[in-house]
Amino acid sequence: MKTSTQELGRKGESLAAEFLQHNNHTIIDTNWRYSHLELDIVSLAQDGLHFVEVKSRRRSDIDPVENFTKAKQAAITRAANAYLHSSHKVRLPHDLEVFFDLITIIFDGEQAELQYFPQAFIPIYV
Repeated sequence: MKTSTQELGRKGESLAAEFLQHNNHTIIDTNWRYSHLELDIVSLAQDGLHFVEVKSRRRSDIDPVENFTKAKQAAITRAANAYLHSSHKVRLPHDLEVFFDLITIIFDGEQAELQYFPQAFIPIYV
């Protein structure tokens, strides 16, 4: 049984996927898992491959951007690296640009406010 937080997250991910599709993205994967790592949405657009983190919150909760920490960014980077080295449903070109995006969705009752942050971060490999 899903909790209300999980349901809110799934609803947010669904809205985010719809938004991306309306903006010429093809959704390749959702909730892709590797070990304990997860990618919310993987999409393909004309400019390249997008790894999209979705943060959904209720109006009274903390700003979702504040939960997009350096540790979360590092986990997304590790998951994206695993994704790029695994087999895919869609054959991906080797010369794709890779982008790390963030979509935040704040729910206020039945209303939803979506914000898209393309290239929200650039991973630094040390």
